[in-house]
Amino acid sequence: MTVSYSDFAKLDLRVGTIKQVRPVQGADKLYELTVNLGTETRTLVAGIRKWYEITDLVEQQVVVIANLEPKVIKGIRSHGMLLAAQDETTVAFLKPVRKVREGSKVL
Repeated sequence: MTVSYSDFAKLDLRVGTIKQVRPVQGADKLYELTVNLGTETRTLVAGIRKWYEITDLVEQQVVVIANLEPKVIKGIRSHGMLLAAQDETTVAFLKPVRKVREGSKVL
């Protein structure tokens, strides 16, 4: 399946910095992340707990889909999605190769 450029252009991909991480109670795969997107701070729920310790995530920059419809996951309202790649053995979140300002648009 292909996606038109106009459909792709609807996604608002932004760089954010993870400021706080908490395990989600009753969910061994989930973290609740507080992410600074420059003009605002968002709460995201991400299923990356198996691959990352809290200390590995704080102050890391990540790519977020900022205009995704919010969704309640395990009682937490998630306002976006962290982008990550997965293969047979691990998950790696996507991030810029050098630090950029929070809220920078991914082109």
